[in-house]
Amino acid sequence: MRHLLKKWTDSLLDWLGVESAAHDTWESWVALGLVIAATVLVDQLLRWTIVPGVRKVVERTRTKWDDRLFSTRVLRCGCHLVSAVLIAVVLPVVFEARAAAREAVLRLLNVYLIVSIFRFVSAFIYASFQIVAASPSWQNKPIKGLRQTAQGFALLVCFILAVSVLMDKSPTILLTSLGASAAVLMLIFRDSILGFVSSIQLSANDMVKVGDWISVPKFDADGAVEEVSLTTVKIRNWDNTIVTLPPYQLVSDSFVNWHAMQLSGGRRIELSVLVDMTSIRFCTPEMLERFRRIRLLGDYVDRTEQEYARLNEAQGAGADDSPVNRMRQTNLAVFRAYMMRYLQEKTSARHDMKLAVRMLAPTDTGVPIQLYFYTTSIYFVDYVQVELAVFEHMLCILPEFGLRVFQSPSGDDLRAWTEALRAAQAAQAAPSAVPPPAGPPVSSPVPGAAAVPPGSGSPETTASASERAE
Repeated sequence: MRHLLKKWTDSLLDWLGVESAAHDTWESWVALGLVIAATVLVDQLLRWTIVPGVRKVVERTRTKWDDRLFSTRVLRCGCHLVSAVLIAVVLPVVFEARAAAREAVLRLLNVYLIVSIFRFVSAFIYASFQIVAASPSWQNKPIKGLRQTAQGFALLVCFILAVSVLMDKSPTILLTSLGASAAVLMLIFRDSILGFVSSIQLSANDMVKVGDWISVPKFDADGAVEEVSLTTVKIRNWDNTIVTLPPYQLVSDSFVNWHAMQLSGGRRIELSVLVDMTSIRFCTPEMLERFRRIRLLGDYVDRTEQEYARLNEAQGAGADDSPVNRMRQTNLAVFRAYMMRYLQEKTSARHDMKLAVRMLAPTDTGVPIQLYFYTTSIYFVDYVQVELAVFEHMLCILPEFGLRVFQSPSGDDLRAWTEALRAAQAAQAAPSAVPPPAGPPVSSPVPGAAAVPPGSGSPETTASASERAE
């Protein structure tokens, strides 16, 4: 082969017009160029023939895993590796054993071969993890971090081997020197190391995966997980902003994963309204009669009245007894019963989950009445519609039970009170517009004083006339 290369190089140099005395100087480098050109040509031929042919065969099979294993990227890296092996076999023949450039070229060739092997291994790892990610047991698992870890380990091995080849030293010596600088390496690759460990924990404990809805209040993150890699977890918030977090933050800090709620098919709703305590009272017979006409409360009112009558009779409390000694229904209790029936029959509340209408501890702003239930509408738009419909109905139905919602005075309230106060003061200060009753002239009790007809003259005139009469 060396004789053949020498013959080709001499012919090429003669064709280029190089003198025979300079053949020995240019012979090796021209042969190197010919070998590299032939290698590039072989690489292109393999890409144009082998890659399309293998892809056509793979696409005709029924299985899907081979489509990823023999992807275009893997096949091209394989063709590149074949070309690198070919040039590694042929190139040593170009230079003589004692040539000065032989050692440098062979080192560069070995580095090129190591890099080609790494590219093929990296593409193979990528294809393998894609096959694993497509399986049902690994669906939406955060395996991208594991893939990046495997590729990073292959890159580290490639780097160590390449440096050892260039320095003409054993890889063990290089590893020994790296061990001495382990602290510096740990500082440089801190996020990668923590991300690798965190990715294993997230995957093993099934804490989070792509597509989950999570909330991390510490970092204002609330949205769907789009990507879990070795160094970052990408979250798309509901306002379409992107939040990136290191994986170890999800392991060291707490976060909320809403995926279990989505799988359960029920989303919790908690609504509270403040009821004015002064509007809570015992139900009168008229109120009970009005409540009986409400379809959701007809049987409840009668059943509760019968139960209270039986308890009052057992305790010896008559109808004319003091309300303190008798059990009576309150408008707040009837309202709670109504809302319970309303949630069960008129909304999409799930009956197999917790459902309650309860009263919380009273505050200086009223008595909180809370609705606690789960709706089948787990998606945001439908969930909000159910929540608003229930809350609006509760606010509108409260006056029907004689209850009032507590609300702090607003500007309109203060303005109305001020106007009412001014009107009352004006009514008190205004003189009476009603004329005195008509009658005969009032005679003066003083002798000699003239009679003054009713309503004539002023008080001052009357007083002066009396003084003159005296």
